[in-house]
Amino acid sequence: MTPDELDRVLSSEDELEPSSDLVTNVMAAARSPDAEPPALRFPWLRFAAGVAASGVMAWAGTVLLLRSGPALATMTAPLARLAAVAPEFGYATTAALLSLGLASVPRLLTRS
Repeated sequence: MTPDELDRVLSSEDELEPSSDLVTNVMAAARSPDAEPPALRFPWLRFAAGVAASGVMAWAGTVLLLRSGPALATMTAPLARLAAVAPEFGYATTAALLSLGLASVPRLLTRS
């Protein structure tokens, strides 16, 4: 169809109406199984690679921790003095976290 023919058809006084089967055909095409996207497959290969990598890292960490037992004791010796005040650190941390939590309550209530 040339542009002149299209202009002639669109400028005519006759009303353009779709065919009577247009709605039926469009709805049938929309409901057809071909219109649905295929279901996504679970990425088993990536899942297995992640599980294997996690297992290797856990094994390596365990071996490293077992081999560094004596060295770990010498590194943590200066921290032994903090054990006497550990409960106070816990109380202070709890108080700070509760204060931060309570301070955010008004902001959370104004959102809704």
